[in-house]
Amino acid sequence: MTKRKFGLALSMVLAASTILGACGTAKDESTETKGGETETKTSDFSVAMVTDIGGVDDKSFNQSAWTGIKEFGEENGLEKGDGGFDYLQSTSDADYNTNLNKLVRRDFDLVFGIGFLMEAAVNEIAGQQPDAHLAIIDAVVDQPNVASVLFKEQEGSYLAGVAAALMTKSKKIGFVGGMEIPVIERFEAGFLEGVAAVDPNIEVDVQYTGAFDKAELGKTTANRMYSSGVDIIFHAAGGTGNGVFAEAKELKTKNPDAYVWVIGVDSDQYEEGTVGDTNITLTSMLKRVDVAVKNLSKMAMDGEFPGGETTVYGLTEEGVGLADSRGAIPDDVLAQIDEYSKKIADGEIEVSDTVK
Repeated sequence: MTKRKFGLALSMVLAASTILGACGTAKDESTETKGGETETKTSDFSVAMVTDIGGVDDKSFNQSAWTGIKEFGEENGLEKGDGGFDYLQSTSDADYNTNLNKLVRRDFDLVFGIGFLMEAAVNEIAGQQPDAHLAIIDAVVDQPNVASVLFKEQEGSYLAGVAAALMTKSKKIGFVGGMEIPVIERFEAGFLEGVAAVDPNIEVDVQYTGAFDKAELGKTTANRMYSSGVDIIFHAAGGTGNGVFAEAKELKTKNPDAYVWVIGVDSDQYEEGTVGDTNITLTSMLKRVDVAVKNLSKMAMDGEFPGGETTVYGLTEEGVGLADSRGAIPDDVLAQIDEYSKKIADGEIEVSDTVK
């Protein structure tokens, strides 16, 4: 099957989430006045997701997807549970097939598999349940009843690399990845290119922990990096990245003058960096999984489920980018980052999706 790849502008996505269509079999939320009384109808569409092993409260990837599901449900008058919106959490990869099957059998109209690690499971269940509508984030499943969503993480990570290179004092920067899979390699590739674009002499320590749910591994890895002189760490490790924040906050608590920073991932992780009256979150590389989930759910509800297609969100589509630094990054540095951003959007800079 030939898959179509296309981008959706974030502004259009946000607008679309507020438009109530009337196609398909779903009943969209509407307000009617009968005899002077207002009657509200809610959608009978239902949507659910299966997390990967990072957990729904990983403060990153899975949590962003669940935020999108919840917001979609609440905006369309749905309640948590059967017939509305829900999730099942995976504690190991052995849970993927079981959880997907459970949600399909509970008659959810759309079921998401969150993460590259669920590619095989989604592919298998899609083949077994041809009438089910499935979606996967961060992988492509070539089935007519599966909608695939990818992101150009390398573009947002390039800007994170530029920010780190412009802000480092020690000229030593760290990257902490979770598992060595293509999606995390895109984070690494973009970050390394962004750093090198500013100063190719800056040293970047790259370490993979092999897990997305081991905060203790993130903490010990960050400890080694900061101890070696690294002053800024960008993590792309899901729940494991919480340990990176923990280590930086611990160092800042011991020495308020310590110059240590963390660049968050997927969601705006500013709150994770709070240390008393200060904060060690430099910025976060936003990956708008929440918007992608909401948009795809809206399409499916309106009878426009893009089965067999792949949607790609990049910088041009405003699907990736940097979060507000809240003053951590000076205006002159932000201006330089913005210049790089425009060059990527205009095609002047093409960021690699693999590490060279």
